[in-house]
Amino acid sequence: MTQTLRDPREVIREEPLMHRPIFEALASGPATIVEIAERIGHPVHETVYWVMGMRRYGHLIESAEADDDGFFSYKIVGQGEAEAPLEECEYE
Repeated sequence: MTQTLRDPREVIREEPLMHRPIFEALASGPATIVEIAERIGHPVHETVYWVMGMRRYGHLIESAEADDDGFFSYKIVGQGEAEAPLEECEYE
């Protein structure tokens, strides 16, 4: 299987556009980066950039411990607490 990798700068530039799909992918609960990638239909190596960016800026947090395979789950900050619905998020 041959796949041409996109320039990382191009992938990183897309991060603001990927907030909504990632928020929607996590609406049902925490997920690993692999699960998020499957839900949004993008490669794992690109999803890592977007999730790490969202984590860095306080939109997502990771679980305290890794699962049996060594993967951390990520969730929306405040998920499970009283929060604004996705429609009211400023990321559109």
